[in-house]
Amino acid sequence: MLSKVLLVLLWMSVIFPSRIEGPHAEPERGPSARHDDVYGPKPKGPQKKLPSEEGKPAAAATHQRFGKLVAATEILDRMLKKYDHKLRPGIGEKPTVVTVQLSVNTLGPISMMDMEYSVDITFCQTWYDERLRYNGSFESFVLNGNLVSQLWIPDTFFRNSKRIHDYAITMPSQMVRIHKDGKVLYTVRMTIDAECSLHMFKFPMDSHSCPLSFSSFSYPKSEMIYKWEDFKLEINESNSWKLFQFDFTGLSNTTETISTVAGDVMVITLFFNMSRRLGFNIFQNYVPSSVTTIVSWISFWMKKDSAPARTSLGITSVLTMTSLGSYSRKNFPRVSYITALDFYITVCFIFCFCALMEFAVLNFLIYQHTKPRSSPRLRYPRARGRVLTPLRARGRAQQQQGNVVCEIEDSEEDSDEEDGPSCPAQQNLRPGRTHCPGGCYKFCKYLCTARRCEGGMWQQGRLFIHVYRLDNYSRVIFPVTFFFFNVVYWLVYLNL
Repeated sequence: MLSKVLLVLLWMSVIFPSRIEGPHAEPERGPSARHDDVYGPKPKGPQKKLPSEEGKPAAAATHQRFGKLVAATEILDRMLKKYDHKLRPGIGEKPTVVTVQLSVNTLGPISMMDMEYSVDITFCQTWYDERLRYNGSFESFVLNGNLVSQLWIPDTFFRNSKRIHDYAITMPSQMVRIHKDGKVLYTVRMTIDAECSLHMFKFPMDSHSCPLSFSSFSYPKSEMIYKWEDFKLEINESNSWKLFQFDFTGLSNTTETISTVAGDVMVITLFFNMSRRLGFNIFQNYVPSSVTTIVSWISFWMKKDSAPARTSLGITSVLTMTSLGSYSRKNFPRVSYITALDFYITVCFIFCFCALMEFAVLNFLIYQHTKPRSSPRLRYPRARGRVLTPLRARGRAQQQQGNVVCEIEDSEEDSDEEDGPSCPAQQNLRPGRTHCPGGCYKFCKYLCTARRCEGGMWQQGRLFIHVYRLDNYSRVIFPVTFFFFNVVYWLVYLNL
């Protein structure tokens, strides 16, 4: 047992001295070993700095940073300490000049029913306030919207605005920059729904100039003056895509002075010039109206006895034009004057109605010419004073019959060359009066619609019209008239 304890103590005496002397022994052979393995200068271990030396640069930077912050706070407090934001700069001495700049973020859409348009702008105003001058190393101070209420701001308002939306998420979209020389820049973003009087006489070939007017609400011209600085606005497809049916054509501005109860006020107006695109209305209104008018002419190629088909086609065309006219006014302001589109649809409606009436007139004239006629009566004059013998009475009756009887010829054919009745002998019945077939005495003074009267005494001073060829005339007159109407219509309205 004792031998085992001695062996354990001996083993511990051998192990613990080697662990303690190991690190002290390593430098004796370490350098030679590392010198053999690494080529170059002996690397130096990191040198630790004293705590006092490490804290000096950080303390200096912190002191410098807090020094500028304190200096800026002192400058702002000194400027705003005796500053009265209720009074304008230069009051009682000279008018305040406000320079205006404006940038358009988005333009549109335009509402025809409400006659207004929307525009998203960034509105910049610049003026000089001597009370805000300061000395220091700062070139300018930028203040957020929370400090705007502590400064004097021009009371600019938009005269033709209906609604104005300010952006307040996450902070109010307004900013004030104060320069060393007292120059103040105030910037605010807003969306304006402004009034725009749309003159729709040339619709849909119309062009409009939508104004955006602004002025001071309370200061007259003798106290506040507005002016533009570098009037340039860039509006392209990236910020005018909401116009939809319109194309942006340019900008213009005017400056005027108007008289109000508060005095003469300077008003600046910016005009957004736009012209309407024809594509939508061409496919939604003009093409359907023209096609419906052309379809109504199909009845001219139908047979005269196809009354149900021709009547249905004519009535359908008239009702279709009525629906198109109502649809074109659906999203349209209720103006009291007729527009270019209304005029075109009205003319198309008249063409469709005339095509329907053409069949009615043709059917009436054919019926008048082909209806059965009663045979003429023979009236014998009464014998006066003496009794005639049967032989003499028969001779007298034949003589009277030759003077009043008119032979009437009726002929009906299936082709378009059908001829109506004629009575060339009727012009000798009663001197001084002309008889007209079918009983149309009012029109016979100017027209001749009877058969075989062309070139004779019957046509003198009258226009010969073959009633059975009325469809042939319509096949030419309607398309030619409609074509010339379109030529004149587009030439006039596109050049107005």
